[in-house]
Amino acid sequence: MNTHDIVSAAEAVQAAIIANEEHIESLDRAIGDGDHFINVRRGCEAIVALRSDLLPLAPSEAFKRIGMKLLSTIGGASGPLIGSFFISMGKALEGLPEPDARQFAHALAAGVDAIKTRGKADVGEKTMLDVLIPTSRLLLRLAGEGSDRGTLCAKLKAEAESNMLATRDMIATKGRAHFLGERALGHIDPGAKTSQVAVFAVCDLLTVGATS
Repeated sequence: MNTHDIVSAAEAVQAAIIANEEHIESLDRAIGDGDHFINVRRGCEAIVALRSDLLPLAPSEAFKRIGMKLLSTIGGASGPLIGSFFISMGKALEGLPEPDARQFAHALAAGVDAIKTRGKADVGEKTMLDVLIPTSRLLLRLAGEGSDRGTLCAKLKAEAESNMLATRDMIATKGRAHFLGERALGHIDPGAKTSQVAVFAVCDLLTVGATS
């Protein structure tokens, strides 16, 4: 993985988020605070706009630059969460000019752990972590086993999809939805949906790259 790959992934995620705007916004209107999609879109636009500044940087510095930008760009509680995700990934990749799959997997795990720590949340609380934690753990295992890109991406997409859908049957204990109690049942968490969309976008990009 190099910084060009990071920028390409950001552009793919932005396109996928925009394509899923109606669905994500409807989920957020049902159980969220109403500004989830706005913040996510703003964050994606900010990252993509950094393209020319990011490309000369090593992956570690690129991720840290992204994180700092998002801290000042995304509003509400999301800015510190997502900003710390990228900054922690960058710190985990220091000294690695072109990280391999195992190194990236460990960096992703560090980023997810930063969200978990800062948000004081875990699996089962109807948040983005219900997708990010199990998907990150699976990536660690598959990368450690040396899985080929196609197999790895197919399994990651299945994991993200199933865990996103599982939030429908959870009672939220974190975020805006926890005020709704059982009224949030039957609704997919918007953060989990956004995370699933992002995982799919990156995996689809990697799969195309592997077959082109």
